Amino acid sequence: MIPAIDLRGGRCVRLFQGDFARETQYSGDPVAVACRWQGLGARLIHVVDLDGARLGVPANSGSIAAICRATTVPIEVSGGIRTMDGVRDAFAYGAGRVQLGSAAVRDHALLRDACAAFPGRIVVSIDARDGEVMTDGWLKASGVRTLDLARQVVALGVPRLMVTDIARDGAMSGPNVEALAALVRELPVPIIASGGVTSVEHLRALAAAGCEGVIVGKALYEGHIDLRDALAAVAAC
Repeated sequence: MIPAIDLRGGRCVRLFQGDFARETQYSGDPVAVACRWQGLGARLIHVVDLDGARLGVPANSGSIAAICRATTVPIEVSGGIRTMDGVRDAFAYGAGRVQLGSAAVRDHALLRDACAAFPGRIVVSIDARDGEVMTDGWLKASGVRTLDLARQVVALGVPRLMVTDIARDGAMSGPNVEALAALVRELPVPIIASGGVTSVEHLRALAAAGCEGVIVGKALYEGHIDLRDALAAVAAC
């Protein structure tokens, strides 16, 4: 299980189904939140620059760099990274992994170069609504289907995918286990699930479906899932 920190204007927030007009703020101190998740046993923390995803360039790099300096667990960085310089900058300030989303749809040369330059440390984020990949902070439809993009980027050398069901993200409605299990069967790389997880039972179901990991945000912030208990449950699986 991987705790998520979504940043907007330097604050920890969650959006409902990716809607920037439906934001809930949880903390003005993302470094403290990251340290809390690490102290409770997190082995990886997923940090999203929401402003960067929307603007197309990183916007919360200072806050993310501060998180990297304050923690010892790997930090996975996502949002607005769409150039090779952006990838290098993230690794330079301490990212353990860099995630590419919109760039994975539009710039396969960048994706191939990033995977070659940083083997094993690039993740492609596939964010889909009704099976169609969305880009630019989930605001634009790409016209590409989830499985088609997944196959394309795996062929380019991507070692790992994160798949988000936008309709379930922040909605506390449960993950789309069946769709994720189908992707696991179809693809030769690890799949990380994101969107809708509200209980330890959901974590167990996703583990049984073959997902390598699960991103959890709102359920942690609102106390529906206890991080220590969840990590123990997943370890038992």
